[in-house]
Amino acid sequence: MIADNNSHIAWQRVQLRKNREALKALEIARFRTGEIAGAGHTAQRAISTIKRKIAESERCIAAYERRTKRPLATDLQSLAQVRWAVWNANVLTQQGQLRAYQG
Repeated sequence: MIADNNSHIAWQRVQLRKNREALKALEIARFRTGEIAGAGHTAQRAISTIKRKIAESERCIAAYERRTKRPLATDLQSLAQVRWAVWNANVLTQQGQLRAYQG
């Protein structure tokens, strides 16, 4: 498990794991028992709610990782755009926000 300094991201990772387990359990139960008339709609609603929560957690985690991870690209152009002497993910995101406001 990845240790996170950001408690919100750590919470999102735990929720993601719990929701995936719950989705798996619901789908297994639905497969084993089959669809019951009338109950299938509530089961489908529960599954779609869990899938929505999973997607939301994945988006949150992905956005955090894009902000904090160093670039993995090793081509010359990607590496030339990064100032490695003063590497700080927060500075890079602030510069990107300033460019968005200026541009």
